[in-house]
Amino acid sequence: MNEKLDRLKDIKTENIIWVIYIGIILLSWYANSKEKRAILYDDKKSREEYQRLIICIFSILVVIYYYFVKSSYESVQELNSCDTLKKKRLTEASFIGSVLVFISGLIFLGIAILDEDIDVEIAFN
Repeated sequence: MNEKLDRLKDIKTENIIWVIYIGIILLSWYANSKEKRAILYDDKKSREEYQRLIICIFSILVVIYYYFVKSSYESVQELNSCDTLKKKRLTEASFIGSVLVFISGLIFLGIAILDEDIDVEIAFN
């Protein structure tokens, strides 16, 4: 019964993350309008706003990705000798995937911070 309650708690947290993703989508759409304005009119203010928005977006994503790394790590820690080899491998693969996504988020955040001219195309998928 405790496992079910833990899983329901995880689902509640994941639902909150989905709402945050919707916000990120809307924020990204707005950021794209700023980027478009910066390109079409060589508008420096729009370029700066675009960069700030991208930094904000990737900062939020890095926090979300960290949550998934932490959750995956806890799943790896909860594995025991009774678990099947398939479950162990898939849980470990999920953890590795989460770490890689987290690293990509950190890299994209670094690019957004360091690329003052915003010449490098960054996107999250």
